[in-house]
Amino acid sequence: MLAFMILSLLLVVGYLLRVRVKVLRSLYLPSCVVAGLLGLALLQGVGALAGAAGSESVAARFHEALQESAAVWEHLPGLLINVVFACLFLGVAVPKASVIARRAGRQLAYGQIVAWGQYVTALGLWLLLLGRLFPDLPSMFTCILPIGFEGGHGTAAGMAPTFEHYQWAAGRDYALTSATFGILSAIVVGMALVNWAVRQGHVVRRQNPADIPEDDSIAVIPIDQRPSAGRLTVRSDVVETFSLHLAIVGIAVGLGYLAKQGLVLIESAVPYLARHKLLSGIPTFPLCLFGGLVIQILATRFDRHNHIDAGITRRIQNASLDFLVVAAIATIKADVIVEGLLPLLVLAAAGIAWNVFCVVVLARLVFKDAWFERSIAELGQSMGVTATGLLLLRVVDPDYETAAADAFACKQLAHEPIMGGGLWTALAVPLVAIYGPLTVFAIACGAVAVWLAILLLPAAFRRH
Repeated sequence: MLAFMILSLLLVVGYLLRVRVKVLRSLYLPSCVVAGLLGLALLQGVGALAGAAGSESVAARFHEALQESAAVWEHLPGLLINVVFACLFLGVAVPKASVIARRAGRQLAYGQIVAWGQYVTALGLWLLLLGRLFPDLPSMFTCILPIGFEGGHGTAAGMAPTFEHYQWAAGRDYALTSATFGILSAIVVGMALVNWAVRQGHVVRRQNPADIPEDDSIAVIPIDQRPSAGRLTVRSDVVETFSLHLAIVGIAVGLGYLAKQGLVLIESAVPYLARHKLLSGIPTFPLCLFGGLVIQILATRFDRHNHIDAGITRRIQNASLDFLVVAAIATIKADVIVEGLLPLLVLAAAGIAWNVFCVVVLARLVFKDAWFERSIAELGQSMGVTATGLLLLRVVDPDYETAAADAFACKQLAHEPIMGGGLWTALAVPLVAIYGPLTVFAIACGAVAVWLAILLLPAAFRRH
């Protein structure tokens, strides 16, 4: 109870700081990130104060209560990330592959190149430099860049069991720190690119970033413009709609858990897999994504009354993600990060450089219209979260006059099951741990080459 109370208090204080402090508004940081950083500072600060004041001091007792709460918080991300991914497709009409290719073919290919390129950048840098300069770090260190940047805090927290499975528990702390660097850089670098593009005339509609309405920066929706959070689909005297949706999400998580147990059984039956522990190292959360997808496909086929509402599902997903991020950031082990801060900064700088290159150089070659609008959305998403990408897009395309928003949203349906917490994200760490960085580097280079080749076939995407 105490752990939940303090976590809730941190989230509320984080929201108030986000609304009131100008620098936080200008950075567009989510309240959950602010709350997590506040919790991290509180744990570290009270710990230092308790050490100086003695074991019988008020500070020491408060620190003990915080430590007990933090012990509970450490378990939350691994549970909540399953809920977040299980909700991803629930309530969403899954379009056919031909529809995605028609509406967002080039956007999907570009997004895949950006994501796979983060692996190429990180693994290449490790093979050429970091692996030689920092031999005490495991090669799995390279994966913290794409996990943190492309995946975000939720994916970083969800990968904790995999890092522990391969004897590197510190990977969770590095990945969470990478995610924090990523979301900060997405806003700072993204806004710098927006200003550059506006001055150079690269945007379809010119708008000064300073002209964004204040309500956009503080994220308060005017009272007369507040949308519905969801629609009730069943009568509450039968079952509460929210309860029904929670149960459906729970079943999706259960399907993901069963899939994980199936992989473990397969591994135990195959000596090669059992020797390398390849399948048991895959985390559960991407399998929950497919569990939700299975339920949605069945609902689309057999549910005549459309019981699953997308709005309510999103509330469950976003609430889980908020508490997940607060708990995950607050429990980062700062002493672990300090030991590897230099290679982490080098890796983050390389990741930023790759994303900027994609916007400034690659996007012009790839897109036939609104190249900056399309690419700035990808930069925000590939370094922060989807909302960050849409926020940067709104700065240059506030009324969604270009095709960028539609292509970006459609592309996410095919992109996320693979990257950013999807199947490849789950496999990358085990593959690096078992086969080494060179093998995975070759796979990533091959993937980039394939997607580039697809983009060079104009007949496939002649309309986009």
